[in-house]
Amino acid sequence: MREQIRKLIPEFDEIQDRELREKALAVWEDALRDGGWTLDDLLHMPFTLWADDVKINFIEHVRTVCRMCMAVENVLREAYGDRMPINRDHLIAGALLADVGKLIEYEKRDGQFVRSQKGHYLRHPFVGVGMCYRRGVPEGVMHVVATHSKEGDHVTRSPESIIFHHADFIDFDLVSKKRPF
Repeated sequence: MREQIRKLIPEFDEIQDRELREKALAVWEDALRDGGWTLDDLLHMPFTLWADDVKINFIEHVRTVCRMCMAVENVLREAYGDRMPINRDHLIAGALLADVGKLIEYEKRDGQFVRSQKGHYLRHPFVGVGMCYRRGVPEGVMHVVATHSKEGDHVTRSPESIIFHHADFIDFDLVSKKRPF
């Protein structure tokens, strides 16, 4: 399963720390198994249930937002060097794990993607942190998962979380808003 995940999401190979990469992949394996999903399901699952007629699937969203994060980190590193310390591995792992809890928050019922019973109690940032904790993912990565959405609006976000939060909402806002143009 791990190699199939890496083929579907090649951004895992951007994580230089092998141990962190393996832990992140293990979280994905757990989420797929625990949620009862196949990788093919994720190619049809909308990345959000908070908008109508979403044409972006879960995998496209995860990959796109991760690549936006890497691009932002590249620009900041080139512009500011060491004056803006960003842990690139934590940023990438956080980007790849931030929405993994949706595999528990969502379910497929009668051919439709809907919130699961668990999803009515716990949103994906909470579930994602729990899954990461179980696999020994570093606190800096779990912070990105925990604070990337509205749950992080009342805490101080790390640089990695700030980058991911904004990249994530660029994607969400572009997809979820009706525009007259």
